[in-house]
Amino acid sequence: MISKSFLASLLLMAALCSTSSAQHIELLTSGTKTSLRGLSVVSDQVIWVSGSAGNVGRSTDGGKTWQWTVVKGFEKRDFRDIEAWDDKTAVIIAIAEPANILKTTDGGQTWKTVFTDTTKGMFLDAMDFADSKKGIVVGDPINGKAFLAITNDGGNSWQQFTGTAIGVQEGEAFFAASGTNIRYEKNGLFSLVSGGKASNLLDPRNTQKLDIIQGREMTGANSIATWKKQAVVVAGDYENNKDTTKNCVLSADGMKTWYAPVTRPHGYRSCVAYITGQQLITCGISGVDISNDGGMNWQLIATESYNVCQKAKKGKAVYLAGGGGKIARLVD
Repeated sequence: MISKSFLASLLLMAALCSTSSAQHIELLTSGTKTSLRGLSVVSDQVIWVSGSAGNVGRSTDGGKTWQWTVVKGFEKRDFRDIEAWDDKTAVIIAIAEPANILKTTDGGQTWKTVFTDTTKGMFLDAMDFADSKKGIVVGDPINGKAFLAITNDGGNSWQQFTGTAIGVQEGEAFFAASGTNIRYEKNGLFSLVSGGKASNLLDPRNTQKLDIIQGREMTGANSIATWKKQAVVVAGDYENNKDTTKNCVLSADGMKTWYAPVTRPHGYRSCVAYITGQQLITCGISGVDISNDGGMNWQLIATESYNVCQKAKKGKAVYLAGGGGKIARLVD
């Protein structure tokens, strides 16, 4: 006779499998000649993307239609990250030298340069905003220190960070692959993950080595996501994108300690996001994975390449973006 507890376990496993198998990625648009690495999902309806060749895209109807703009004077630049607050207002960062940050308040019709730095070796990687006013941007190390700048007025002006400098090791830097390697809190605290020859969790108070693949230029952590005291970091080897070696770590105690998942994401992953406290999505050039148990087990749901994924700030929709102007959404 089958015990009730065993039967309950079977039913739970079946339910989880059914949920996972039903989830898939629906392509919304592609073909635009740009590689998209910046994504900001304001709501279920309002989505902004940014990419190579000076391209910025915007949708106000949940991805059904898109308005594309090539920012004048930046036709040969790459916008690796974007942050938007509504259908009119957004900030983008441009690589490499000179470092530029631009802002629009008219839906992308015009852009104003709000920050410029001509320092040799300058390369802005990612930015994050704690709210509509407070934001931070991180760039590759200059003279062995991470470059950091902050804004307190919604990106209208930026000042170089004057707090405790964050030192990095030789060969350690920050990937500009998804704009999610830094997290900024309302209290002014921030954390960022590094990659390359060393992979660490960094903040002005502490350097914590991550048990992540590292040691070569294209290895290390790419993205960090948090949910209350939970956190997840994804990583990988860009040059061996199907390798799952040490490509993910989890924390349940506010990033004090870390542990590996039981089933790892299926390859190099450049971005990760919480959908709920238990459901997560991660993507990279070898595919898209979903976890329905807080990141302990990951299931591959697509083999198509995507650079970035994000859940709506005000809503439930989840969108992804990648090469060839490809934009998609997660469908349950």
